[in-house]
This record gives sequence, structure tokens and C-alpha cells, in this order.
Amino acid sequence: MLASPEAAKFVLATHAHFFKPTYPKSKEKIIGPSALFFHQADYHARLRKLVQSSLSPERIKKLIPDIEAIAISALESCAVGQVINTFKEMKKFSFDVGILSIFGHLDDSYREKLKQNYLIVDKGYNSFPSNIPGTAYHKALLARKRLSQIVSEIICERKEKRLLEKDLLGCLLNSRDEKGRTLTEDQIADNIIGVLFAAQDTTASVLTWILKYLHDNPKLLEAVKAEQKVVHESNNGGQRALTWAQTKNMRCTYRFILESMRMASIISFTFREAVCDVEYKGFLIPKGWQVMPLFRNIHHNSEFFSEPQKVDPSRFEVAPRPNTFVPFGLGVHACPGNELAKLEMLILIHHLVTEFRWEVVGSQNGIQYGPFPVPEKGLPARFWKVPSNQLLYSTSHRQDHVNGCYGVRVHIASRGGQQQVVSKGPRVGRLIGLFKTTMPLVGGHWLIHEGPAASQ
Repeated sequence: MLASPEAAKFVLATHAHFFKPTYPKSKEKIIGPSALFFHQADYHARLRKLVQSSLSPERIKKLIPDIEAIAISALESCAVGQVINTFKEMKKFSFDVGILSIFGHLDDSYREKLKQNYLIVDKGYNSFPSNIPGTAYHKALLARKRLSQIVSEIICERKEKRLLEKDLLGCLLNSRDEKGRTLTEDQIADNIIGVLFAAQDTTASVLTWILKYLHDNPKLLEAVKAEQKVVHESNNGGQRALTWAQTKNMRCTYRFILESMRMASIISFTFREAVCDVEYKGFLIPKGWQVMPLFRNIHHNSEFFSEPQKVDPSRFEVAPRPNTFVPFGLGVHACPGNELAKLEMLILIHHLVTEFRWEVVGSQNGIQYGPFPVPEKGLPARFWKVPSNQLLYSTSHRQDHVNGCYGVRVHIASRGGQQQVVSKGPRVGRLIGLFKTTMPLVGGHWLIHEGPAASQ
């Protein structure tokens, strides 16, 4: 086990050719043996380049309106007035974004068939690998075959219609190696399922932790809300789509995402196998031995991050030391879709904090693994949408002396950002008392229907 940035860089970057990725055969069988993260050398380099090109900033910036629509739909499905499993809802969101990036605007019938079979595969992926009929693993293998058939149907339809899309499927279909050979349909299916698997649980896990950290840290939540409110208002109260430039300028929110990834360390470690005898700092790593770089240990080392157990996004105002922050891995096998993952996090957070509110229900400190770490029970929470015809009223938690009597100051913030301040004696106090007993409490504020300003 390796817990230093230098050792991780040695194994995963500078001497990566001495170590190969290793996965249980049962998992290779589920994903598909041709998926890029099971390989090295030329085949891996070719596939990685294709995936990176389809998920490059130039490509994904065009997906922003579609990702926004998916995010809003996902959040609205959460706001049903009952407690939901946040992690499961975030998985639905990241799955839909994954389908968009792979297939573009896919026919609903294909999307539904992909989702149904993918859920079966997902359920059996980490189960005991028994091929006995009726077991979760056996059901997953059958569903995996059906996924390949569905992908084959989509490929056939594209070829018949001569569609030249620039999504991941289009990149894979149009690829030629130096000898002019195309990828087989099995290779394409394996890599599509592999990318979908790599993208869904990891992104959903991070988003679940982000919601928990925002909930647990009100001051940080207010800072993120303030930043996003400016963007929201500049887009005419959310009437216009976000732009790429706006997402790149969400500095406070972006630092919070980085800190959440450091704290959660979803990819806690990775496996590599020495393909030959390797010497590192006087130590011999024999051929065939397993090597495990520990990302979580690096991320929570006080030598690199002061008070590592504290959620502190300000630490990313300065770039961390090289190789001490590796949430997407390191070297040639680092996540090729990291830009898309960060983009969908920014977009979902934007709509979450500007249009919705949420509260965590029950225990808030446990962790469960499946296999990635997520808050206990998937972070049970209750979501609700802030109606557009409501104003946000809040007290400043201070007393103002007006005409010889004490009262409370009431801030009235409209969707357009205008404010009125009322700070008049006892009747205001009674007004706030009425608010407290008759209006829903939302994040420490009272939501009041739009109307005339409160007055004496």
C-alpha cells in the first residue's frame, strides 16, 4: 500500500508501464473485456483519446441546456413532499447525463430499455459472482447481453440513417486505427457500458456528499447561494440557460466541489499489478505483486491539508501541492470524463440552491459502502421547490431601537433582488411571530406569498 504522492506518481504516471490495472474477472465479464480501463498500451491510448475528445470542453459546453433540463427534472422529481434516498436520485441524474453524452438525443424507447437493463446490471455488479440462475449476478449477465443488443440496434439505425453525430457513440463508430480498421460492435458496446459505469456511481456519490456538506455547513451554503443568486438573476431569474463562461466563473462553488471531493475521496484507492520486478526507493516490488495507491490517505494527510477533517473550501484558493489532490486518479488511467463530471455538479448545484430547499432526515454521520462511500442510507432527505411567486423573508437576529422600543429587522428579498427593510417596534415582532406560526420554515427563513410590504 502506497500513501505518499511520490509513490502514487511513480506507479500511476512516471512508471505506469511497469504496472497494469487489475480487476476481478467477474467484473470484467459484466462490463466487457474490451472496456478501456482493463487495458494498457496502444489500444488503451486509442480508446482514451476517443473518449476524451467526445467529452472535451468544446463538446460538453454544447450540452449545457440539456444538462440543465435533466437537472431541473431530477430536482423536481425529488420535491415530492416525502423523504427520498438522495443517492438513488443522484444516480438517476448522472445516468441521464451519461446517456446524453454517449448517445445524444436518444429515442425514449431506447433510453427506457437501456435504463431497465442497466439497473439489473448495476444491482448484480457487486454481488457474489455465482452463475446460478436466479442470482443477482446471473441476472446481471443476461441484462448485459441485452444491453449489447440494444446498442447494436442503435448502431444499425445510425448507419441506416447515415447519422454523423459527435457524441461518444459517433466518435467510436467513426474511429479508424493506423491500418484503417474500425472498432467492432462488441468493442463499442464494452466501452459504452464501461463509460456509463465509471460515470454514474462516482458522480452520484460526490453529489450526495455535496448536499450533505452544504446542509451541515450553513455559512458555506450561504456563500454558494450568494454566488449562484447573482448568476440566476443575470439570467433573468433562470429564464435563460447557463453559459459555459458562467460555469467557469463559479469560483466559490467550484472550490466547494473540490473540497467535497477531497473530503469524500470517492475513489479511495486503486489496484495495480507489477508486470516485472520493480525497484522503488531501495524496495523491491516483485513481478505479480499487487500495489495499492491510497488516495484517501493522501487527501486526509495533515502534511498536505491542514485540519483535513474540516470542510474548508478556502484551502483551494491556492493550488495544492502536485499529486496531493487526485480525485480523478493520476496518469494515463485518470478519468477522461472529469470535465463533464464537474460541469454537471455545477449545474445541479446552481438549480438546487436557487430554486429548491432540502433538509436531511435522521442520522447524518454514518457511512456505507456500495462500493463507493456514501452517507448512511443514501442520505434520506426531504426536498421542496421554492415557488416563483413567493418572497424570502428573514430576520437579521438583531434588535433595532426605533422610537424608544425594540423590534426586529425584516428583510424582504424578491426574485429580482430588490429589498425593503422594516424595523418598527412591537407590531413587527407580532408580525414575525405570525410568520413563525403560519408559514413554512425554509433554511432558517420564512416564505411569504408576494404582496405589499409589511408596515406599521
